[in-house]
Amino acid sequence: MDILVLLEETPERAPPLAAAPLAHVNSIPRATPFDGLPREVVTMYGVVSPEALAFALAAAFEGQRAGRERAGTIRHLNVWAERGAVGDAAWRDARTGQVMSEDLEIPHATLADTARRLLGECGSVIRQMVAGLSMPDWPEGVRRGITFSLAPAMLPTSLAPSLVGAHGGFGSDALLLDSLREADGYDVEGD
Repeated sequence: MDILVLLEETPERAPPLAAAPLAHVNSIPRATPFDGLPREVVTMYGVVSPEALAFALAAAFEGQRAGRERAGTIRHLNVWAERGAVGDAAWRDARTGQVMSEDLEIPHATLADTARRLLGECGSVIRQMVAGLSMPDWPEGVRRGITFSLAPAMLPTSLAPSLVGAHGGFGSDALLLDSLREADGYDVEGD
């Protein structure tokens, strides 16, 4: 799974008269079988903490688990610290060609448990990502963002069986750190 984590000052699409979400998670499926991994875009709002980032990453993992049975599913989830994740999923029916959709809700307890496991097994990497996003010396006009990939063998052992089948464990942060070393900022203008 490819993950792009962005940091924004305030949510652009916050529902009126409601508390602003902690994050927004969008899934971008592969267009063809030859494309790379599907991508999850996690947009964090305001000041980010390791716990908040772990909670938003948990929404990405759990959202992918919820849409796993259908290829090409696109998900849009708003993530609230006190409520969980709420949004929708859409996909094209392989038999009829129609676009199908359904509401999607991931309970707070599920996200809190997954976030706790993420922090327990790769908390140092999450803290490094937060530190990178929070650095004050990002260039002018560049969106704060970090991109990384998680192969099935890189997922924390407590998440791997439920997300991708019975693949290998994580063991240490070394594999994920190698992928993060190549990560760089996401430029709004595409440079």
